[in-house]
Amino acid sequence: MYCQVKGLVFTLLLFFLLPFSCLAGSPDQGHPATDVKGPAILLVTFGTSVPSAQVAFVNIEKQVRATFPGTEIRWAYTSKIIRKKLAKNGVQIDSPETAMAKLMDDGYTKVVVQSLHMITGAEFHEIYANTKLFEQMSGGIGKVVVSYPMLTTDESMERVLQAIVADVVPKERKPGEAVVLMGHGTHHPSDAIYSALMYKLQKRDANMYIGTVEGHPTFDEVKEMLVKKGIKKAYLVPFMTVAGDHALNDMAGDEADSWKSQLSKAGIESVPVLKGLAEVDSLVALWIDNLKIAMGQVK
Repeated sequence: MYCQVKGLVFTLLLFFLLPFSCLAGSPDQGHPATDVKGPAILLVTFGTSVPSAQVAFVNIEKQVRATFPGTEIRWAYTSKIIRKKLAKNGVQIDSPETAMAKLMDDGYTKVVVQSLHMITGAEFHEIYANTKLFEQMSGGIGKVVVSYPMLTTDESMERVLQAIVADVVPKERKPGEAVVLMGHGTHHPSDAIYSALMYKLQKRDANMYIGTVEGHPTFDEVKEMLVKKGIKKAYLVPFMTVAGDHALNDMAGDEADSWKSQLSKAGIESVPVLKGLAEVDSLVALWIDNLKIAMGQVK
């Protein structure tokens, strides 16, 4: 009788402990060492529904493919509104979370997520938090590296301003004419980067400014500076990935509240430059450099 009970206890212990012993011996059971796929690159941006603005995304993808030939490259838009608008026209663009789930289902064990934003604002932190969760899932993606947006260091700000002066500001600009960059702005603390850029712009060229749609410096602050200096002509340049809705309407639109209209009312002639930063190779190079560093972390 004792032997039977002892044998039953041993069998029960074996039944309960065997699965855990198997797990203990397989720290990455979802992805065996011989089953490595990737790295894939996921390009993440706010997105745009403006057809003419798509040229910026085409240029980015061209540069990324040239730098990382043979690499799987996919896109995701953070804006639900834009994704829905595009879907009505038959264009399907995934959210970052859906795009990551598809990469996981396709067996990718390494993914680099490249933020195509300007600053490490609220959207960047949301992208980081949500995509990194795919590392924690059972059978998920083994390695996820989230690469930085364009502006993260003093050096990157200097490079951006140098590229804008050399490759974005119209060559026909004359002394005494202003250049006003339009940034998006954010409620996030990283909005302070735009004020830092204003400082650097003013040191470089006293007639170069940056204002934001939803942050600081505000457009009203910039307009006041232009009026006080007696500026009569200003070039308006979108400081955004694409020349999308903000550039076409908020900056260059004919509505009374657009930047162009408000400056005109103040006696300042405005010349919109409808070109997204991602159309400029010297600026795309900053994202590419960040992507190179990130790709080196998953090799």
